[in-house]
Amino acid sequence: MTLSEYLLLVTGMSLVTYLPRALPLLYLAHKTLPQWFVDWLGLIPVAILSALLAPILFTDPDTRSLEFGRPELIVAIPTLLFAIKTRSLGGTVLVGMLLYWLAGVLL
Repeated sequence: MTLSEYLLLVTGMSLVTYLPRALPLLYLAHKTLPQWFVDWLGLIPVAILSALLAPILFTDPDTRSLEFGRPELIVAIPTLLFAIKTRSLGGTVLVGMLLYWLAGVLL
């Protein structure tokens, strides 16, 4: 590929990435959304995080069967309790990493 083809490719990828995010923002910038819709939008990050974490915490990667004794789940419970109690992102990451390392050593 030539330099101009690479630039065209990067420009096209930028537009395809940017436009779907910018157009709704520009359209909705001067509109008032209903409260139920704003509340519903607030649930999206929780749903996405749950969808990402549930397979890691609850299933065996080889057989895709439920397994509740996984080290990841055992580590996630005290890490979650620490996060709820302290509300410290950095502390939670450190505690989670330390507990995961300990689980690897002990289990």
